[in-house]
Amino acid sequence: MLACAAAGIAAIAYLGLSGFGWNDYEAEAQPAYNALTGGHVWRFLTLAPSYGGSLEMRAPFAFLPSLWHGGEQAVYLATSVPCQIAAGLLGLWLLTQMRGIGHGRLARIAVVAVCVANPITVYALQYGHPEELLGAVLCVAAVLAAQRGHANWSGVLLGLAIANKEWGLLAIGPVLLALPAGRRRPMTLAGAIALAFYLPLMLPTLSGESSFASAGPVAAGAASPIFQPWQLWWFLGTHAHLVHNNTGGVMVGYRAQPAWLPNIPHPLIIGLGVPVTALAWRRGADAMLALALLLALRCALDTLDIVYYVLPFIFALLAWETLRWKRPPLLALSASLIAWLLFEVAPAHLSPDGEAAAFAVVAVGTLLALAIAVTKPGAQWRSLFGTGRLQQRPNGSTSAPISAG
Repeated sequence: MLACAAAGIAAIAYLGLSGFGWNDYEAEAQPAYNALTGGHVWRFLTLAPSYGGSLEMRAPFAFLPSLWHGGEQAVYLATSVPCQIAAGLLGLWLLTQMRGIGHGRLARIAVVAVCVANPITVYALQYGHPEELLGAVLCVAAVLAAQRGHANWSGVLLGLAIANKEWGLLAIGPVLLALPAGRRRPMTLAGAIALAFYLPLMLPTLSGESSFASAGPVAAGAASPIFQPWQLWWFLGTHAHLVHNNTGGVMVGYRAQPAWLPNIPHPLIIGLGVPVTALAWRRGADAMLALALLLALRCALDTLDIVYYVLPFIFALLAWETLRWKRPPLLALSASLIAWLLFEVAPAHLSPDGEAAAFAVVAVGTLLALAIAVTKPGAQWRSLFGTGRLQQRPNGSTSAPISAG
């Protein structure tokens, strides 16, 4: 399985990292890394994008290409591969758990495939956002560590997730839900680690050198002018104005977002973590399932929703499904396939309104199913998925499969 994981990482790296022209990396991360590798640390902090914490985290890898006189593409490759390795490590950890609870070979191969050979990962790399993959792994790993009583490690992983990208805040509630006791220390660790990454990025702003990059740490709540069909606000938009892309071309059939909307989605998404966590706590729901619900809400409510936004949700679903059901991860596999169809295939066959309608059907159905699972955990899943449900222990580990009865 280790060889399969390595082969999957290599294949995805080849498909997704063969070039970065005209993607977000070139516009957002490359100037900052160029400054850093040129020895200009202050300029790196000034140019870092809103997810500058992730660039800091992966900064040591940006210097590796200098060993063989590699160019800008080599830096892109070097700073992206660690994100894939993190996904591979998550897959290998899940494999060790699967062997202990009796999963078959097909299920183990499927888990490795979702972690290291997922087509959504290819798009994340092609669009220049490997940090999305890293964030997915860190959030899932933080909850897994909390479920298994590794409180300090959970805090460290949570802090890194928040530093990597602001949506890592969504994992706070599920981590608190999973921690058996002594929550103050891991939360303090998480806050200290996140602050250690964000403080340097704030220095240019504090010194008066305002820029897009220096606003990065507070950009989670910033308004976005981008309005995509793959989100639940779409039909509140209007066709009264032409919508242009970043090269000036007209986006045929696209709606302009209402003037009151831009500042609402990001605070709303983060704010929903409180009631979802409270509800999951009251109902005794699985913390990983609560994380999956919150990450699904992020996909449904963010007006900027892009195909790789689905990746953290898929990883959370995979971890929950793998440790609860003795069968291949059908839900995670289905989510990957449906995301590919909605984001990459549908645009060639449907109008933007048609894409939005298809997305709304899938998103609302998914959110309802997850909400039911969180509010009514237990027996109903046995009748839905058949035999092989694994007995869940209080710390999140599993025992032998139980009958569906």
